[in-house]
Amino acid sequence: MLLRLATPEDSPELWRVRYAVTENTLTPGRIADTDLHAYLQDYGRGWVIELEPGRIAGFAIGDARDGNIWALFVDPALHGQGHGRRLHDVMVDWLFAQGLTRLNLGTEPDSRAEAFYRRAGWRPTGEGLDAHGDKRFELNREDWNPHA
Repeated sequence: MLLRLATPEDSPELWRVRYAVTENTLTPGRIADTDLHAYLQDYGRGWVIELEPGRIAGFAIGDARDGNIWALFVDPALHGQGHGRRLHDVMVDWLFAQGLTRLNLGTEPDSRAEAFYRRAGWRPTGEGLDAHGDKRFELNREDWNPHA
């Protein structure tokens, strides 16, 4: 198992994992490869956990411009093995190392993802649901404890 930077060549596996999830689902085609590649190369950085060459267990992508967690998904067949937390922690550490003091994300209310983020120290913003029906969360640098 290898934690490494994501590349545009990983796109087929990233989409496979993204469309396999049962919460925070995405309609195929709503986001194009060009958008994905922009987040990997221009706006921020992404990471994957590769189980073997060509087989990705999960991925995370963070936007260094505004601290938005653009994606964090693990293949549902591989939940509960710590892949999500490893991806989360490397992404959060990198985003804070870029000089950001606050990170943000949106996720489906009352989902496994919401519980995951709460355990990792994220707090609701109190803004209600966004335009996509997601609950907004934030994580401040001073509250970040990667060993929690």
